[in-house]
Amino acid sequence: MTDLSPAQKILAALSRRYELCGYFDDDWAQYCLAAALEAVADQVAPENYSGCTGDTDWDLGMESRNECIRDELFAIAAELRGTTPTETIS
Repeated sequence: MTDLSPAQKILAALSRRYELCGYFDDDWAQYCLAAALEAVADQVAPENYSGCTGDTDWDLGMESRNECIRDELFAIAAELRGTTPTETIS
C-alpha cells in the first residue's frame, strides 16, 4: 500500500470496510470522501486565513502553511472525484 497516493489509501481503507456491508453504486465512496475532505479543509484551513499574532513573519508563515494544507486537502478531494482542485472548490 506504500505506492498508493493519499486519496487511493483513503479509498482502499473505506472500500475494505464496506466490503462487509455490501456494495453500492459506482464512485459513491469517492464523492463522499471528497466532500468530507473539503469540509475538513474549510474547518482546519479556512479560506483567506489571516494571522493575528502581531508578529509579521510568524503570521505570514502561518498563512502560507494554511494555504498549503488547504491546497493538499483539495488536491486529494479532486483526485477522488477525478477533477482538478479548482473544479472542486465551490
